[in-house]
Amino acid sequence: MMHRLQALLWDVDGTLADTEENGHRPAFNAAFQKEGLDWHWDAQTYRRLLQVSGGRERIRAWMHEQDHWPEAANNDSEAWIDQLQLNKQQFYLQRIKQGLIPLRPGIERVLLEAQAAGLRQAVVTTSGRNAVEGLLASHQQLQSCFALMICGEDVSRKKPDPQAYRLALQALGLEGATALAIEDSPQGMKAARGADLAVVITTADWHGEATDLADAALVMDHFDSKPTRLADLRDLLP
Repeated sequence: MMHRLQALLWDVDGTLADTEENGHRPAFNAAFQKEGLDWHWDAQTYRRLLQVSGGRERIRAWMHEQDHWPEAANNDSEAWIDQLQLNKQQFYLQRIKQGLIPLRPGIERVLLEAQAAGLRQAVVTTSGRNAVEGLLASHQQLQSCFALMICGEDVSRKKPDPQAYRLALQALGLEGATALAIEDSPQGMKAARGADLAVVITTADWHGEATDLADAALVMDHFDSKPTRLADLRDLLP
């Protein structure tokens, strides 16, 4: 028997908005420049680093690839990473305020349609809460759509671990079979599937193999590429 759709659980980066290429990558590079580093993440490098969830974790992974660390990082690498990530977040929020990070096609339409239909909606991301709140503040028409936000500070294990999705389902009092996760990457898909959720993938900047997304119930470029409506999503539940 098909379950009744009760909730949509939304990833943020690359799903709600093109935050990675338009926001996070240039913000990281600006933070590196402020620190006097010669590091620069081009699109190809950043796409590879996206396999690591979390800004601090991404910086740490990059550092381990380098032959030499800055002197300050040698003294206390974790404190240095924290400060670099803080600077990056400030540059990211500046880009949001400048209107440089639009929503992805069809996102506003689907969010508002789901809200009007009485579906519960939640943000489920391993990005920091400040970054998420900054993005939503720049799109005020969407702020009332979300009943819950699970962010990086709320979990001890980031995607592809399913902890964030399990916390969201627990807080909403729902079973995985009654909700859909909206994601943009294999890491996010694995996290959602680990919580028994069907997954819709909007591919955004994903340039990997199609087989990496084989467990998704639906794969598309964006919500206006089909176009996809709420009724189409209901049919994806088991």
